[in-house]
Amino acid sequence: MIWFVLFCALLGVPMFAIFGALAMTAYHAEGMDFSIVIGELTRLTSMPMLQALPMFALAGYILAGSRASERLLRITRAAFGWMPGGLAMVSIVTCTFLTAFTGASGVTIVALGGLLLPALLKDGYREKAALGLVTSGGNMGVLFAPSLPLILYAIIAQPISGEVTIDALFRAGIIPGLLALAVLCAYGVWAGLHAQIPRRPFAWCELGAALKEAKWELPLPFVVLGAIYGGFLVASEAAVITAAYVLVVEVLIYREIPWRKLTGIIRNTVVLVGGVLLILGMGMAITNYLIDQEVPQLILDWVGTRIESPIVFLIALNVFLLAVGCVMDIYTATVVIVPLLAPLAVRYGINPVHLAIIFLANLAIGYSTPPVGMNLFIAAMRLNRPLMKLAAASLALMGLMLITLLLITYWPALSLVFVK
Repeated sequence: MIWFVLFCALLGVPMFAIFGALAMTAYHAEGMDFSIVIGELTRLTSMPMLQALPMFALAGYILAGSRASERLLRITRAAFGWMPGGLAMVSIVTCTFLTAFTGASGVTIVALGGLLLPALLKDGYREKAALGLVTSGGNMGVLFAPSLPLILYAIIAQPISGEVTIDALFRAGIIPGLLALAVLCAYGVWAGLHAQIPRRPFAWCELGAALKEAKWELPLPFVVLGAIYGGFLVASEAAVITAAYVLVVEVLIYREIPWRKLTGIIRNTVVLVGGVLLILGMGMAITNYLIDQEVPQLILDWVGTRIESPIVFLIALNVFLLAVGCVMDIYTATVVIVPLLAPLAVRYGINPVHLAIIFLANLAIGYSTPPVGMNLFIAAMRLNRPLMKLAAASLALMGLMLITLLLITYWPALSLVFVK
């Protein structure tokens, strides 16, 4: 039966079906009741943290379906266009912002790829640099609130460690995310200088016009997320406010999303959230089986006898997670890997919140890791470029993100400075 399930995975059978089949196979082998699997799905309804997931997802899809990204592009271009590599920096900031709200850098490529790539090429950037910026420039957006992977990680890890809350992860991702953003923007400056891109003169009137055009969207990250960081709102309350605000702004004020299109956006949101919940429920069923069979303890003992140094463990952890990120989406990896990984990290004295940032940074990089990173395939379809060309174009940014990952991994204060 196990080989049949693995064969289905190779054929592209949905992950929730594979996880469900694995759980029922394992339960049958041990004579356990199949109703436990249904019980895990029912238990999801009692998790208050899950209330934030659908609302933030809806806000992200509404923003992606409107012209919000174009307004953000205009603002950042007016603000940074005078600098060397200004448009490259604009691309990175815009992609990072959209990834933070959609929770998936692949969605960012689909939404912005057709807009950013022609603009970069028209400005004179070399094609290799432009492809790398569009393919990998927004990956680290998963570290910024209200990223769905941050929320899902907290849901999975909190029963293991009470320190890992949504608010704590939102705070923990700020400095590592800004560091990654600064490093990638530095690459954008280099790309602009290398291609000898002429600078655009700074114009206060253009910046003012851009800010005025986006006046309804500008308060969103400052007011809503500021309320979370300031302790005025919990994540679920902020999610509802964010979704309602974005809905009013994009549908009623800007009127860029007609009511008929809104139904499709809601459907896409339901598909995403439903898929995550099914994977989560089936994954939790597998996790319960593994705990019942004491698999985490066996892994802990096996690793403990072979690795003594926390530094060596972190090196092995990064290599393992980069490989996982190549072949598994960030939601599935969180459900499957975190319950097994968290006890190991505790043994080596790694802070659970710090572990979360290490985990998500690795998975974000894995999205564009050659040869099978998911974003490479998405970009190949969206940008109509060969897969290997995109893989080669992403290598420079991959190297910079790996350097950033080392800093995040071995400098815990970056992740913990804002965590109480």
